[in-house]
Amino acid sequence: MIRLSVAATVLLATPAMAAVEGKPFFSLYNTDIVVLIGFLIFVGILVYFKVPAKISELLDARAVTIQSELDEARRLREEALELNASFERKQAEVKHEAARIVEKAKADAQLAADQAKADIEASIARRLKAADDQIASAEANALRDVRNMAVSVAVGAAGDLLAKKMDDAQSDALFRQALSTAQERLH
Repeated sequence: MIRLSVAATVLLATPAMAAVEGKPFFSLYNTDIVVLIGFLIFVGILVYFKVPAKISELLDARAVTIQSELDEARRLREEALELNASFERKQAEVKHEAARIVEKAKADAQLAADQAKADIEASIARRLKAADDQIASAEANALRDVRNMAVSVAVGAAGDLLAKKMDDAQSDALFRQALSTAQERLH
C-alpha cells in the first residue's frame, strides 16, 4: 500500500504542482525554476568560454593518442608475431641440427666400434700367431734337444762299444783316417 501511494505522488508531482502554498509557478520561490535558471547560466558560461570546443579538442587529442597507441600496439604485435615465427623456425632448425648431430654421432660411434672390433680381432690374430710361433719354436727346440740327446747317447754308446772291441792299432788307423778327412774338408 505504501508503494502505491509513493508511485501516485511521483506521478502527480508535476511542475504545475510545484507552486508551493499559493505562490505563482514562475517565481524565485519555486526551486525548480531556480535550478533551471542556474543550469542555463552554467551552460551559458560553458559556451562563452568555449569549454565544449576545448573538451572536444581534448577528446580529439585523446582519440588521436589512443589511435596512435593502438597503431603502435598493432605494430608491436606484428613484430612479436614475426619474432615468434622466427624463433619457431630457429627452434625447428636447431631440432633438425640436433637430430643430425645425434645421427652423425651414432654413425661415428658405430664406425669407432667396428674399428675397435677389427683392431681387437687383428690383435687376437697376431697374439694367436705369436703363440703358434712360440709353440712351433718350442717344439723345434724340444725335437732338437731330443735329437741331440739321442745323438749324444748313441755316440756315447757307440764309443763305449768301439772302445771295448778296438785295440790300439785299429784306434791309430781310425784316428789318422779321421784326421785326413778333416783336413780335406777344411781345405
